[in-house]
Amino acid sequence: MSALLGPAEVRELADQLGVQPTKRLGQNFVHDANTVRRIVAAAGLPAGATVLEVGPGLGSLTLGLLEAGHPVIAVEIDARLAAQLPRTVEKLQPDAPLTVVTADALRIDAKALHAAESAHQPAPPTALVANLPYNISVPVLLHLLATVPSLERTLVMVQAEVGHRIAAPPGSKVYGSPSVKARWYGPWRVEGTISRQVFWPVPNVDSVLVGMTRTAPPGSEADRVRLGQIVDAAFGQRRKMLRQALAELYGSSAAATAALRAAGLDPTARGEQLGFDDFLRLAQAPRQAPTS
Repeated sequence: MSALLGPAEVRELADQLGVQPTKRLGQNFVHDANTVRRIVAAAGLPAGATVLEVGPGLGSLTLGLLEAGHPVIAVEIDARLAAQLPRTVEKLQPDAPLTVVTADALRIDAKALHAAESAHQPAPPTALVANLPYNISVPVLLHLLATVPSLERTLVMVQAEVGHRIAAPPGSKVYGSPSVKARWYGPWRVEGTISRQVFWPVPNVDSVLVGMTRTAPPGSEADRVRLGQIVDAAFGQRRKMLRQALAELYGSSAAATAALRAAGLDPTARGEQLGFDDFLRLAQAPRQAPTS
């Protein structure tokens, strides 16, 4: 018996549980063992590294990570899938080090993961490897990176458009708020493409692997929060010059202009022209006026 799931096993498990993949939960289950092993290899994790996986579904990637010797903490919002996962793992890989947390990944943090630790996971997760639900992939990714500081390596499968946006450089057509916010944690790059044919049901979009190795924080937590506010304002009105786009945040166009100039930035520039370091410099500049 294979230690991983194939198409027949995935369909059988879904039928057994009465699970119909839903767009609401962004569910598309991987059923190709070679793809799973390729993802695990691409993560390049140290031996025995504990992995945080979000949205394990029926367990395809979970089993691949366990097969490679990585303890897994799996966060699954669907109670049926969460209850079945340990049984599937026990059948195919007896005594593998798995911890399942039934929860919304947007509400999980380091404290909650610590509370869920078992004898299998004596240490916090140092890697995030997951097939993220398409509909909430960016919010989940940014939330976990902000609230689970032990994560050093990230490799996630997301919709191709989303992955390219996360890794986009300034000036790119898809460069935006997620690009800048994700860059806080380290430099990102697209690390592979995934055929839509390895999913059930087959999605109508392509997928990519996008990854990052964490670097030292470039500023304080207050800087990160402030940067997020500035970025949201800058890209919320992409066609406007920064002095206009940031006017509400800074209290007035004049105050925004003064802040931009103090940071060495052109008030007539637009958000997509600024790199991460530019936004960081603006976030760390002295406040020119109270925010609204």
